[in-house]
Amino acid sequence: MTRNSRNQGLAVAKAAKQDEFYTQFVDIQKEVEAYLEFDPDTFRGKIVYCNCDDPFESNFFKYFAANFNKLGLKKLITTSYDGSPIAGQLTLFPEYNEGNGKRQKPKALAVTIDHVKDEDGDGATNIEDVKLFLKRNKASRMALKGDDKYPGGDFRSAECAALLNDSDIVVTNPPFSLFREYVAQLMEHKKRFLIIANKNAITYKEIFPLIKRNKLWMGARAFSGGMWFVADYMGKYEKVVDGVKLINVPAIWLTNLDHGRRHQELPLMTMADNLKFSKHKEIKGKGAYDRYANYDAIEIPFSDAIPSDYDGAMGVPITFLDKYNPDQFEILGSSMTLGVPMSQVATKGSYLQGGPRFYIENGDGSYRRMYDRIVIRHRRTRTTKGTHK
Repeated sequence: MTRNSRNQGLAVAKAAKQDEFYTQFVDIQKEVEAYLEFDPDTFRGKIVYCNCDDPFESNFFKYFAANFNKLGLKKLITTSYDGSPIAGQLTLFPEYNEGNGKRQKPKALAVTIDHVKDEDGDGATNIEDVKLFLKRNKASRMALKGDDKYPGGDFRSAECAALLNDSDIVVTNPPFSLFREYVAQLMEHKKRFLIIANKNAITYKEIFPLIKRNKLWMGARAFSGGMWFVADYMGKYEKVVDGVKLINVPAIWLTNLDHGRRHQELPLMTMADNLKFSKHKEIKGKGAYDRYANYDAIEIPFSDAIPSDYDGAMGVPITFLDKYNPDQFEILGSSMTLGVPMSQVATKGSYLQGGPRFYIENGDGSYRRMYDRIVIRHRRTRTTKGTHK
């Protein structure tokens, strides 16, 4: 089997862009610290596995290695994939050249640390001590040779699956093109995780049901905006900060680790107050909220326009998910699966055709197609006096 055929999969995400997108250290730090604020022992005594990362170049590895003692980690494992343009900088490790000599450099590598101490005698413990420890201890690193199906370092290979099985929490930025398969593996192994995803991932038919069942949720970072990654994308970048080229990607954190933002109650006004005082022109002054033509729910164009006293189903933008409190709301589904086909509701030509979506009547016999909506309702007794239905 040729290298190219073995590397289809992980390489699809990598080769398609020639360069890598590296998560900034500060973004990792801010996100992880949100979990520590909620539970200081989130990582204590745990084996953290960064299974899509190049040691020393990956800021995931740098962060967890530099904070190994502070977090109380039991062990830190990181693996780079076969073909990484950065892994070549690890040629100081002789294991790097082990394996099939016919394969072109670079090779995949696994690095494991189970303690961090003052190796250089400067009175402090930091990433420099980790580098020195790895140079001195061959047992802390090994070449990953892959198998007949997957190249070395591919998260689906038998070697990496075994490392995953032994870990407690996975933290990384996985390949977006393999995101469905990546999450499926985490679920199969019943792992805790904190990972980066493309925003569109939350609408995937393999991912949204997990959100609905509270098997995974948004991280602490807000949904709005994108994330700035260290990258020189095909020779293109969007800005330079302190000499570092950055590009903005529509990305979010997804996790099944608990954090405080997930339990913050969203402040709301009553339906009457929204219609009278809302800051949104789409709501203020209307006689009532719009209703969908092909599903029994009202349209909520903004998360802060959710009426506090409405007990029925409500369609909200996907940006609602970073405000979703499972104690306050329950998710019923999405417009991708709940809407009745418009062919059963209206005559052909009166609506814009496309994939499954909700529609709202314009008042002239035509219908407008909405963006993807998540359907929610308040999590409380449905017979509360004084509420709308």
